[in-house]
This record gives sequence, C-alpha cells and structure tokens, in this order.
Amino acid sequence: MKDYFMSDENQEDSIHLRDVLEKYLTHWKWFVLGVFLCFSIAFLYLRYTTPQYQASTTILVKDEKKGGMLSELSAFADMGLGSGLKSNLDNEVEILRSRSLIESTVKKQELNISIFEMGRVNTRELYKDAPIEVHFTNVQPSFYTEGMNWEYVKLSSNTFELVSTFEEEIPVLLTKKKEFRYGEIIPTLNGDLIVTKNFEFKYLKKLEDKSIFIVVTPFDKIVASYQKRLVVDPISKTSSVVAISLTDPIFKRAEVFLDNLIQIYNDDAAADKNFISENTSKFISSRLILITQELDGVEKDVESFKTSNSLTDIESEAKLFIEGSSEYNKKSVENEIQLNVVSSLLDFMKKSTNGDLLPSNIISGQTDASALINSYNQLVLNRNRILKSATLSNPSVVKLEEQITSLKANVAESLTRMQSNLTIQKRNLKGQEGLLDSKIGKIPVQERQFRVIARQQKVKEELYLYLLQKREETAISLAATAPNARVIDVAKASKIPVSPKKNIIYLGAILMGLLIPFGILYVLDLFDTKVKNRFDITDKLNIPFLGDVPKSMSPNEIVDTTSRTSTAEALRIVRANLEYMLTQVPDDRAKSIFVTSTIPGEGKTFLSVNLASIFAHSGKKVILIGMDIRKPKLNEYVGISDPKGLTDYLSAKNVPITNYISPMKGYDAFDVLLGGIIPPNPTEMLMSKKVDELFAQFKKEYDYIVVDTAPVSLVSDTLIVAKHADTFVYVVRANYLDKRTLTIPDILHKENKLPNMAFILNDTEVAKGYGYGGYGYGYGNYGYGVTQEKKPWYKKIFNR
Repeated sequence: MKDYFMSDENQEDSIHLRDVLEKYLTHWKWFVLGVFLCFSIAFLYLRYTTPQYQASTTILVKDEKKGGMLSELSAFADMGLGSGLKSNLDNEVEILRSRSLIESTVKKQELNISIFEMGRVNTRELYKDAPIEVHFTNVQPSFYTEGMNWEYVKLSSNTFELVSTFEEEIPVLLTKKKEFRYGEIIPTLNGDLIVTKNFEFKYLKKLEDKSIFIVVTPFDKIVASYQKRLVVDPISKTSSVVAISLTDPIFKRAEVFLDNLIQIYNDDAAADKNFISENTSKFISSRLILITQELDGVEKDVESFKTSNSLTDIESEAKLFIEGSSEYNKKSVENEIQLNVVSSLLDFMKKSTNGDLLPSNIISGQTDASALINSYNQLVLNRNRILKSATLSNPSVVKLEEQITSLKANVAESLTRMQSNLTIQKRNLKGQEGLLDSKIGKIPVQERQFRVIARQQKVKEELYLYLLQKREETAISLAATAPNARVIDVAKASKIPVSPKKNIIYLGAILMGLLIPFGILYVLDLFDTKVKNRFDITDKLNIPFLGDVPKSMSPNEIVDTTSRTSTAEALRIVRANLEYMLTQVPDDRAKSIFVTSTIPGEGKTFLSVNLASIFAHSGKKVILIGMDIRKPKLNEYVGISDPKGLTDYLSAKNVPITNYISPMKGYDAFDVLLGGIIPPNPTEMLMSKKVDELFAQFKKEYDYIVVDTAPVSLVSDTLIVAKHADTFVYVVRANYLDKRTLTIPDILHKENKLPNMAFILNDTEVAKGYGYGGYGYGYGNYGYGVTQEKKPWYKKIFNR
C-alpha cells in the first residue's frame, strides 16, 4: 500500500501548512492581547448595558372561521343569540396591536411617569422598587404632550425637596416652595402632583447616596415605544391561539402591561357587544308601552260589548262554525303580527341615521331581512370601533359609510317587499274568511261583532307576549356577555435577559480578538514583498540552495574553530554543500568561490569572511579577496590597518602582489587581499590583464579563493570577473530583499553569466531558521551543543 504521508507531495503540503501556522503563531502575543482587549470591552458592555427581559402570554381569540372558543351564549343558541356578532382572527390581531389599545393600557398604568436612580455610569429605572410613588390628578392636555423632570431629595422622614432640572424661564412647579410633605398636592403646569411613600419598599443603604429623579415623558413617545416592542403573532394558521410578547428592562412591568392589555381588550369587545343589545332593549321597551295601551283598549271594548249585549259564552254557541274557520283565523293573526312588526321597523329606519343599530331579532323566521339587518349592525359596529382611533375622513371609515348606506337601502327594500307579500296574504285570508262568514250568516250580529273585537284582542295579546319574550332574551344577552379572548397562559417573564446575550457577546469578543490581529497580520503580510524563508526562493527559482544562516549576535562576528553558535553550525553546513558544488574542479588548483548579492546590505562581505574562515579551519590554505572596489567593507571585519590592496596593485607597476597581501591573525593559512583605495575607473581596472594573471597565480598557490564582489544589480564589475569563478554564492538577506528582484538572479542563471550559482539565505531568525536537509528550530537540536540563553518569562512573552 502506498504511503501518502511519506510522499514528497504530502510532505511539501505539510511543510507549507506549518509555514502558514508558524507565520501567525509567532505573533501569538498579539492574539492574546486582542482577545484580552475585546473580552474586556465585552465585559464592560455587559456590565453597564441595561438587560432586556421578555414577558409573554397566550390567549384564545374567538374566531368564527377557526372554531374559536366556547361562549356562555351557546346555551341560548336556540333563541338566535350571538348570530350577528362574528369576529375574525386577523382583525383581532390588528386590534391587539392598535395604538388606541396600547394608549389605554399606558394611561391606566401611568407608564409615562418614571422614577430613575442615577448611578455613576448609567441610569436605572426603579419602577415599583422606588422608595416613593408618584401620581397626577386634574391633569391638563399638556400633561400628555410635554415632558417634566425633577430631582427628588429626601430631607426627613416626612418631608422632601423637588428640584426642577429644566432650565426654563417659566417654572414647572406653580409654587415657590421647595420643601413638601408626603401626600401633599403640589400644583404644576400640567396637573397636580402627589408624592407618597412606598410602604412596600425597604429602603436600602445603597440608595442613600444615589440621586433619584421623577421623569414625565410625552405620551406619544411612550406609546410608540411600547407599540414597537409589542409582538402579536398567531401560533399557527389552523388555530385561533395568539402569542403576545413584550420586551422591557423591567420584567414585572412587562407582565403587568400584558395582563392589563388583555383585560382592556376584553372590556372593549364586551362593550361593543352590549351596545347592540342595549339598543335592541330600548326599542322593545318603547314598543311594549304602545302595545300595552292598545291591548288595554281592546279588552275594554270586549267588556263593554258583552255587558251591553248580555252575552256570556258566544264561542260555545258558534262552536261548529268557529272550528271550521279557526285555521284561517290563526293565519290572519300571524299575518297581522308580521305586518305590524315590519311597519314598525320601516318607521324606525326612516327616523334612524347611519350610526344607529337596527333591532336584530324581532322578525321571526330565517328571512333575507334578518340576515341583512345582522350584516348592517356588524358594519355599524366596525365603523364605530375604527372611529375610536381615526376620523371621519379615514378611507376605511368612508368605505364603511358607503357600505352602510347601501346595505340600509337593501334592508328597507327587503322589508318593503316583505310588507307587500304580507298584504297580499292578508287579502287572500280575508277572502277565505268571507266564505266562512257566509256560512255562519245565521249567527247573531253580536257574534260577528264580537269576533272582530276578539281578533283585535288576540293580535295585541300575541304581539305583547312576543315582545316580552324578546325583552327577556335581550336581558340575558346583556348579563351573559362572553369575553372575546380567553387567557391560556397569564403573562410571565423569563428571569434570563433576552438582550444582551452574554454567551454570544463573549464568543463574538473572542472571535473579534482573534480576527482583528489576524486581519492586520494578513494585510501586512499581503503587502510585505520581502523574502522570508528558503521557500520564497526555491519555489520560484530552479537554482541550488546551500542553506540559511541565522542572525548573528554580532554583525562583525568571525567564526572560530571552537564556536558552537547557530551561525557557526550553519556556515559549516554551507561549507559541506559548497564542497559538493565544487566536485568538478580539479584537485591540482584552487577552488574559487565568488560571493555576490542583488543589492548592498545583504551580508555578502560577512559571509565572504566567514566562509573563508570556515575553510581555513579545515586546514586549507585560503585567500580572501575584496573585489567590491567601489565600496570596500572588508577591512571592517579583518582589522587590517593598511588600507592598500587590489586597486593599488592593479594601478602600480612592477610591484609584487605579496606586498598587498596580509595574513589573518589567529590563522596559519588565511591571507587577505583588501580592495584598496577606491579608483576613479573601477570597471576598466577590473578588465585589466593583471586580474587574469592574479587569479592564475592564486589558483596555483592556494586551495580556496573566496572573493567578495560587488552587487550585480548596480554595476557590472561582478560580471567582468565572473569567468574566474568556479561557483557563485548568491546571498539573499531575509526580510530585506524584495521578492520581485529575484528575477535578476534568475535571468543571470538562465543566461549563465554567473557560473555554478547557488543561494544562501542570510540573517534568518534562529527560532524560524531552516537548516540544510531539515526544518528544525535552531541547530542545537542536532546535537551540536548550542545552548540557548535563558530568558525571564516577561522577555519570552515579548520575544526580547
């Protein structure tokens, strides 16, 4: 089975992933600082932000479409009660959200009056936990539109002081007094203020040094606030259960507000229902007075008729004929009652306006007129409800007015048709009765006269009993008015605040504390074009890499034989790699190593000196030549007082080169040839034949020739002498050279202008260094005996 973990491709991916992690983990202190700062900000935010609590309640709303709730009037369904009062869930939800309902609730609880405790940082509303209670009487209209603010100062157990916080010319208090007693009426511009003690409150010492303020907020602002925070939503589309919730900084106040909201909603709905019943009751009472008077008159006529004609039992004498005509007589009576009722309704409608409700249950039978009257009453009721929070010019009111006018005309037309039908029936019944009258013609005139009187008596009596029954039914409906909503769960607030959410804010703070440093480092890295590590070179250029040299503790350090620093071990690895690069050079002559770089300051002189020193330590005869004659720096490392060198030799005649070569102190076979005095024509001087002769001589006398040359991006000096090199060590300084300039060595390599080129990465961090053949941190891990400096913990944190 193939081992993917050990494959070159997977190994390279692992290395790159570790590089990415190390790039950010080396700045771990910034991540810790970011998390600490963001966490501290989150703590302060949670400490001084007023928490918000959510109270909720659920109610069952009567909805004819979805089943609604059982009503107390269901027991009287056989009487037709409640058939005209229908509700719709969507309409009721909008009513629960309405501004008028919230205004009534706010006004009932006096929620525009607040008591605050002024803290050092934030202000807290006390609500029922305040040491005082505040009420207003005889309020003016300005009480609901203007704000007021006083500071309450306790003077003694019976007295206190009010200090207005408004800087106005007109004082808020209409009195020059400043000291008041509890329960005293204090006149203000907007009403009479009464401050009393809250006997349920236990005065806490922590409130003794706190300022307490009485604030009256404009009514519209408070109502708008509650309307914004109140949420009314049906539980589902198939039920009429509604969930109502309110978010508030004081959970007790939220619970009381919701309970009062439902109570006022039910009270308003009951008042609407009773309004129809009361109007029907008034109509029936007025009709009963008239019918009672008419019935009394007919009964007196019967009494006078029987007395004057000395009659006792006329019915028994005409029993046979009366039994035959009883059926038509009954129908005539019913017809007369209906005509009377319809006529009364038509008269009532002529006198009524669009805002008056019509009697809904005095017409017997399921007729079109009954349904139209119920629909008319419902429209009038809806218009009156909307007018509580709107004007007559409201589009909804105008539309309802049009519907009411149209429906009223339809009701009148239906009653007129009904009256015409009843008149025709009456005429037919009289014709049938005429046939019977002809058969009983032999009955005495007294009997016929009595029948006329008795019929009137019966009609009036039936109508009287009918109206009495309807009056009792209306009284029952008034006494058994069902609430429009039944409370399922009373208002209850969670003791855990819904805002701010502590866990989410702390989690967000941690994420922000990590993301902010990450973003900054990512942006800095995105705009950082410097070479960082060996992969910035090897991934782009197909040029051998000798190794990387860690940052030296001393910029002018020269490695000796006993050195075990990371720099010394890195140079020994580079020496071994250079030996591999020079395997093609014959053993009978010196191996020439030229050191160059792209720009000045990359440490080529430092590496030239130390490479020569490393080779000298191995017992080889080495000469170090300074050929950067435009800006020589070799003498800063070797400590030779005589500045004469290569340029002096090239410009002199018949002077041997040995006069300019100096031995390196502390070495047996390490010579140095400095660059010499800076010449006016360095390029021409390096093109001299004496340079060729010089290298030919050195290759016979030495084992290694290490040459410090000029940067290749500035001058052509290095290219002129490149033909004498067996290998070119191209120095790149980490965190110094721009990656885009790597195109220069790439072009030189492809054009073979610098023979046998190889890279060295200089000045890398020890903690991030990459040794040849491995990626270990530091060189002490490989057993070279490197000891790390023991640092205090605070220096380790900040990498000092």
